Amino acid sequence: MEFLHTLLALGVAFVLGTSIGFERQWRQRNAGLRTNVLVAVGAAAFSDLGLRLTGTEGAVRIIAYVVSGIGFLGAGVILKDGGSIRGLNTAATLWCSAAVGTFSGAGLPFEAIAVTAFVLAGNTLLRPLVNWVNRRPFDEATTEAQYRVHATCDRANVADVRDLLDDLLSRANYPIREIEALSESETEVELAAKLVPTTADPDELDHVVAELENSPLVRSATWTVGTAV
Repeated sequence: MEFLHTLLALGVAFVLGTSIGFERQWRQRNAGLRTNVLVAVGAAAFSDLGLRLTGTEGAVRIIAYVVSGIGFLGAGVILKDGGSIRGLNTAATLWCSAAVGTFSGAGLPFEAIAVTAFVLAGNTLLRPLVNWVNRRPFDEATTEAQYRVHATCDRANVADVRDLLDDLLSRANYPIREIEALSESETEVELAAKLVPTTADPDELDHVVAELENSPLVRSATWTVGTAV
């Protein structure tokens, strides 16, 4: 009977993990069908093992280790791509697959099915809402905005232009998070002063840009705004 219980737990975890993984595989995510299945089955196996060896107390301890341990696996699918971060949703899905597995291994198949349904709903039914929000016009007044002041200069003047950016923005009371080189060529460099996320006055930034363009060290200048990371 214990073996049949284990077989049932692994079977439920396999089927439900396949359901979650198929959606991820269909969308060509880093962690697809096999990864989600293995996470669910592994979590079910460990939970069932703890339950069989030391009862409920052992299962609880094993589940606690699964919850913390799956974080290391999730961290492996999170990638930093330039100024954006990819893979957070995939990592969260793996975490939920582990939850499905622990429910299955603990002998709670209906609860595992319920978790699977909510995970699939989150990854599919909420997608149109996310797309609608993302397509809305950007409003820097209501969104934590990331402002950058750009200045293009000769390579020989990079250090002086960095100091100029720092001086002008400090006088305008806009703290700088960092100054980075966005592009470089043999003759010129584009610097971007990234401001601390805030709401800025366009007129004040226009004034900073005008002062930059009046400097003989700067070839061109502008400012941009986007969502903060």
